[in-house]
This record gives sequence, structure tokens and C-alpha cells, in this order.
Amino acid sequence: MTQAQKFAPAEAGQEAPDLRLFVFALFFIFGGITSLNDVLIPKLKELFTLSYAQVMLVQFFFFAAYFFISIPAAAIVKRMGYMRAAVVGLLTMMAGCLLFVPASFSAVFEIFLFALFVLATGITIIQVVTNPLISLLGKPETAHSRLTFAQAFNSLGTMIFPYVGSVLILRSLNTVDPAALSGTALAFFRRQETRTVAESYVGLAVVLALLAWLVWLRRDRLAETISRHADILRSFDLLKRPRFAFGTACIFLYVGAEVAIGSLIVNYLEQASTLGLAAEDAGKHVPFYWGGALVGRVIGSYVLRQVSPGKVLAFNAGMVVVLILISANSAGLVSGWSLLAIGLFNSIMFPTIFSLASEGLGPRAADGSGLLCVAIVGGAIVPLITGRAADLMGLKASLVVPAICYLGILGFGLFARHAVKAAPLKMASSH
Repeated sequence: MTQAQKFAPAEAGQEAPDLRLFVFALFFIFGGITSLNDVLIPKLKELFTLSYAQVMLVQFFFFAAYFFISIPAAAIVKRMGYMRAAVVGLLTMMAGCLLFVPASFSAVFEIFLFALFVLATGITIIQVVTNPLISLLGKPETAHSRLTFAQAFNSLGTMIFPYVGSVLILRSLNTVDPAALSGTALAFFRRQETRTVAESYVGLAVVLALLAWLVWLRRDRLAETISRHADILRSFDLLKRPRFAFGTACIFLYVGAEVAIGSLIVNYLEQASTLGLAAEDAGKHVPFYWGGALVGRVIGSYVLRQVSPGKVLAFNAGMVVVLILISANSAGLVSGWSLLAIGLFNSIMFPTIFSLASEGLGPRAADGSGLLCVAIVGGAIVPLITGRAADLMGLKASLVVPAICYLGILGFGLFARHAVKAAPLKMASSH
């Protein structure tokens, strides 16, 4: 591929329809791996005898990668192209999965955090690639619907992986109290208990290597302009656009709220005041949260063609606030299932916020995607705040933190309910 080649969105989509299948596969795999954190958290919390705030460091280190890597990832995309950058992301994810082997062998919590950071670095690159790419592989006017449909594959991954992870990872949870062990016995117990975690991630590493090879074989199917002098800081001038800035803030709020709720589901459903389930059974309920998002995205891909995306976003955010209030102020089945039902209304939020914020960016889509992915660091910050609130006030009261986030998203939906009519932004000439 040469610098002279140019990228024509609609034409590229028509010439290489199989590229969409690979993008869908990427959404599936990174969504599924991300959702495994929801199973990993209760496992590590018990093994290392951690508080809620401490175990939320899992999400902090995972989503901190978005803050540090997203802008460099956008530069990688501009320098290498979408397909080659996807291969870099997949291989980095594979390296992160393999790091779970030394993490398990050492039985040190901090090494798990490092492995998660490396894994998330690869996922960050994949996110920067896939979100604008699926929007570009087709007509601009159906970008909202197409991105939402692609996110349905993400939800399929988040529904399947936690169930399998619960069977593999949470099966023996609660059978031995680590607090009763010490020294060599404790270290041996932790190594034994985390071996299934390491084996699961090694299996994922094999799948990622295969997928990277398949993408590499198709690296030249997409014609695009490559910039050898990408300025990774230039994208920040996009924040001068109120719509883009507000949307970036809402990506922070949404990912933070979604991750905070998902991270607490297992512990929440174990409580006697909700469903009173054992750890493995509670983990098997996590797919209902993510499965709701899958159903919602399939429905949403149609609804967004008929109704203003901003209005749909505002409605869904309002419904989530209602469900949080119900869950926090009720008990038993109502409390547990109202929390799980939030996934249904979360469904269209990320792709809708992303595409609403990105409207009118034109050839600066990679810049915008990089900056929007920086905002995914909300998944590091908001769960940490929620975990601290849970330690101080209890799990139900801590739901006020994500509720505030969803109110901000409701405001953005109302603000962005009208489509952008402005002309696309121009790119500076490359050398």
C-alpha cells in the first residue's frame, strides 16, 4: 500500500464486504475479554482478601490503558492503516493474555494488574480501529445504525465470556477462606486457584494469534491514505467543538457507570437482600446484564433508523436512572433483576454517543476516535469511586455514583438530538 492510495468509505465497503465480518469478530473478542473482568474481580477479591476499593484496581489498571494509549493508537492507525494497526492490537492482547501465566505462578496481585494493563493496551488499539472503521464501511447516513449493529457482536461476546468464565474461574470460590491461611500455604493456595485463570487466558491468546494472522492476510483489502507524520497531539483541538467535547465527557461517564455496575453484579447478587446466590451462580447471571445489551442493540439498530439518536439516548439514560432507583430501594427478585435489566437500556449508549460526537469529523475520524477512546478511562475512575462508596455506605447506596453519570448522558442526548449540518473538517496536508 502506498501513500498515494486513498480511502473511499462507501466504495471500500462495497469492494470488500468481508471486512465487516472481521470488524464484527474484533468487536466480539474485545467485548468478551473486557467482560471477563466482572468474573475476575470476585475471584481476586477473595483470594487476596481485598476491599471493594482495592479490587476495583482491576478496572483502574485495565481502563487506565485507554488514557495512556488511545492517542498514540490513533497515530498508529494514521501511520500504518486500519488493518495493520488491528494486527498490532491483537498481538498486544495476546501478550497480555500470556502474562497471566507468570501472574498465576507468582500469586502476586500487582502482576495481575500489569497483565491486565498490557491486555487493555491491545484492546485500546482495536477500539481506535474498529469504531471509526465500521462507520466508514458504508453510507454516512446509516453510521449510527451500523455501529450499533456492530456493537451487538460486542454484546454477544460480553454475554458468552462471563458465563464460561464463571464455570472455569468461580467454581471453587468460597470453599476455602484465604484469611485462615498464611505464608507458604497461602501462596500455594493462590497459585492453585489462579491456575484456571491462567489457562483460560492462554486459550484466548491462541485465538488472538489466529485472528491476527487472518487479518494480516487481508491487510491490503482496504485502500486508505497513510500519514507518515501523524501529530498525536493535534486531535485535542477537536475539543473546541461543543458537541464533540460533551460527547467525549459522556463516553467517560457511560463507560465508568457501565463498568462500575458490571463489576459489582456478582457481589450484589450474593447479598441476602437481593438474590442470595453463591458466587458461581451469581456469575452465571452476569450474561443477563450483557445479554440485555445484545437484545437492545439488535432492536436499536432498527429504532435508530426511525427516531433521532439523541432522543433514543436520552430515553434510555432516563430508564436506567429509574431502574437504579428501583434496585437501590427494593429487595429480593425486584432488586436483583432491576439491576440486571440496566443492560437492555445500556445497549445503544456507547455507539450512539460515539457516533453523535463524531458527526462531521470526516477525514479526522481517526483523531476523534483516539480522543474518544481516551475518555474510556472513565472505566478506571468511576468504578474506583463506586467501590469506595460501597465500602463506606454499602453496595446499594453506592449506586448513586453511576446514577449521576446517567443523568449527564440524558443531558447529552437532549443536546445532540439534531443532526450536524456542518461540512467535514479538513486534514492538514501530510508529507
